[in-house]
Amino acid sequence: MSDSSPLPPVRLHPEAELARDALSTPLLARAARLARWAGEDTRVDAGGGLVEEQLPAAAAHLGLTGDEAAAHASEAWRVAVDTGLVEIVDEEEGTVTTGEDLALLSGSPQDVLGVWLTALETALADASVPDLDDLVDALDERGEVDFASLDWDPEAEQEFLDGVLGNLYLLTVSEDGPGDGPVPLPALAASMIVPSDMGEPTNDVLEQVSDAMMRLDDQFRVLEPVGLVEYQPVDEALMADADEEPAAAVDDTDVSRYGMVRLTPLGLYGLRSRLLEAGIPAPAVGDLADKGADALLDGTAAFPPSAAQAETEQWLDRREPLEAARELLAAARGSDTGAPLRRLRCQQALSLVGTVAEPALREVLDDPELGGLARVWLVERGFGDVPAPSEDMVFWLTVDTIAAQLAAEGNSEELQGLVEGLAQQHGGFFAAAWKVDHPATADVLEAMGRLHPDKKVAKEARKAAFKARSQQGG
Repeated sequence: MSDSSPLPPVRLHPEAELARDALSTPLLARAARLARWAGEDTRVDAGGGLVEEQLPAAAAHLGLTGDEAAAHASEAWRVAVDTGLVEIVDEEEGTVTTGEDLALLSGSPQDVLGVWLTALETALADASVPDLDDLVDALDERGEVDFASLDWDPEAEQEFLDGVLGNLYLLTVSEDGPGDGPVPLPALAASMIVPSDMGEPTNDVLEQVSDAMMRLDDQFRVLEPVGLVEYQPVDEALMADADEEPAAAVDDTDVSRYGMVRLTPLGLYGLRSRLLEAGIPAPAVGDLADKGADALLDGTAAFPPSAAQAETEQWLDRREPLEAARELLAAARGSDTGAPLRRLRCQQALSLVGTVAEPALREVLDDPELGGLARVWLVERGFGDVPAPSEDMVFWLTVDTIAAQLAAEGNSEELQGLVEGLAQQHGGFFAAAWKVDHPATADVLEAMGRLHPDKKVAKEARKAAFKARSQQGG
């Protein structure tokens, strides 16, 4: 992933469901069957791979047929060894025995997923390796691989695949991404090749994208059996020689012919685990459910709206509504730069709490930081006997709200509309707003000057911002 901004939170399926998915993946299921099949007569070579003469029997046991049967059986055996489902007893003799970790597949969901994550690492390593025939051709006289002749850099290849999977993860968890839908392979390849500031890609860049697509086509075919992705391969007709006549009429506008890939729920779990292992914060909805209100309001500050609501709903489900409201209000106080957005998240959280929270809101009516949002909450729910806010409170709440929107969305169209409406409805807004005793007053007025399309009004806002900053000693 090229962007260093925080990742949106992922919505994971329950671990029990993910564990069932893991057990049913072709690669792990085959590895487990081979682990139970292996006996005293089973032999492995110096690298731990099943000896060639036993591959047909292993493939037959797995019910595999065709040209790729032996290769698939060999791959499954390698996973069985790597995950500890099979253990090598004597390297010289090549004897094996059932591994202790085979029992984990009958254990807890966490046990199963731990084994699957190891299998995933094996599959990812395999996906980064060139075709076996190319490797054999690249062996030098000492039996070592001549990487230069392959035009293959193992570290660069792994970094490329990690980057692609990172972008696929980001697309999947982003609210404006495809979600559960598939991603076209050309778009995924382009995300790694085409610079973000490039307009029309050059022919050289397009050729690089095409080459990357072909690499990814091979890699996703390897990664599908481990359950990381669902993959529709590139149409083989696209790879035919230009002189050959296509077997049937094809639709050149059908993007799916160029490959489509989507992360499975298990794949999302796996990639998030790898991100966390690499020290990259990768939040999941529900992470904050057992933490305090301060952690909830700060933690959801950068969340997209629907994810913030889902996280808040889980947090509220574990608490009594009235006490939850009191805890949220207490956590929303503050004069630091993050406080306006905390109060916005608090307001959004309180919208999910029933009318039983009324006492908590009435308790803060006189609070200079919370009194405004408390009045809004009570009035919106039809409660009577709500004191009218003072003019100072109205202006303070307005500045606080705009500061929160700036922190949450930046210079959005919605915020521009809010700014235009305020300036239109209140002719003397800027004359009064610069006096508001709020830490963000000057920043808010400067933003209003940037956002308002009317040059005269924008100038008024900038003048007010200058006065506010002078008043604050800045």
